Amino acid sequence: MSFRKEIQVSIEQVKANFTQNIGVEFKKYSEDDLVKLWRETLETGMHGICFSMYEDGQEPGDTITEEQVERRIKILKPYTKWIRSFSCIEGNENIPRIAKKHGLKTLVGAWLGDDLEKNEEEIEALIKLAKEGCVDIAAVGNEVLYRKELTEEELLVYINRVKEAIPTIEVGYVDAYYEFSKRPAITEACDVILANCYPYWEGCSIEYSLSHMQQMYNQAKEAGKGKRIIITETGWPSQGSSLGGAHSNEQNSMRYFVNSQVWSEVDEVEMFYFSSFDESWKVGTEGDVGAYWGLWDKHEKLKY
Repeated sequence: MSFRKEIQVSIEQVKANFTQNIGVEFKKYSEDDLVKLWRETLETGMHGICFSMYEDGQEPGDTITEEQVERRIKILKPYTKWIRSFSCIEGNENIPRIAKKHGLKTLVGAWLGDDLEKNEEEIEALIKLAKEGCVDIAAVGNEVLYRKELTEEELLVYINRVKEAIPTIEVGYVDAYYEFSKRPAITEACDVILANCYPYWEGCSIEYSLSHMQQMYNQAKEAGKGKRIIITETGWPSQGSSLGGAHSNEQNSMRYFVNSQVWSEVDEVEMFYFSSFDESWKVGTEGDVGAYWGLWDKHEKLKY
């Protein structure tokens, strides 16, 4: 199911000793060993990764060039099978087109909010991309209920409209895993459940983060009642402030990545890691940790 290259011996050993709920025994690894394990895990290949759009000085609302998207897609291509995008306008429409050109699969999102005119642009652009053959899974909205920018009824209109327009493509909605338990009408309308699972944002310590993510996933799975479940975002920041027992540093970022990727393969869980590149603009919206979720830094250099 997930994209995997030939796995190194050390990764095979990690998989063989992988314990459910606990994961990898990191205590027996030195810091140098951890860096090596992180790199080998990355090189075995991920199922999917979230595409980070913006360089320094850029932010949502800026129009991004095809050249910028192409450069970043080429960096990510050796490591993933799927690319996830968050919007269909202002240059974001280039992401699925260029990803498809490079043989990657696409989870394409229309960004919805309280600006109804912008929503129309997004929905129409998503449908257009799907009819071009650039969309493998369509996501109608991302955490718009969590942000309370649309009602359930308004969101359902958009979901059903897209489903009717592109009936051969799976359509879902992205939100925090628990929203699908709270909102059965939304869950019922989705062909696929697209759940964000962040132990970090719930203040969970790194030692219990894998178990906590598994609980999140299982809650979404129970709500889905047999529907396909995809973890559309999960990750850990490499620096910045702490949140409860969740500490942002390079070691924890590497540990979380290794654990999540090994679990993803062992249990055949479809997962999109967040994120590809650090983005400075996110400091304003998420605090100082917002700029440090990438596997690559803001200069497009692999971190570790």
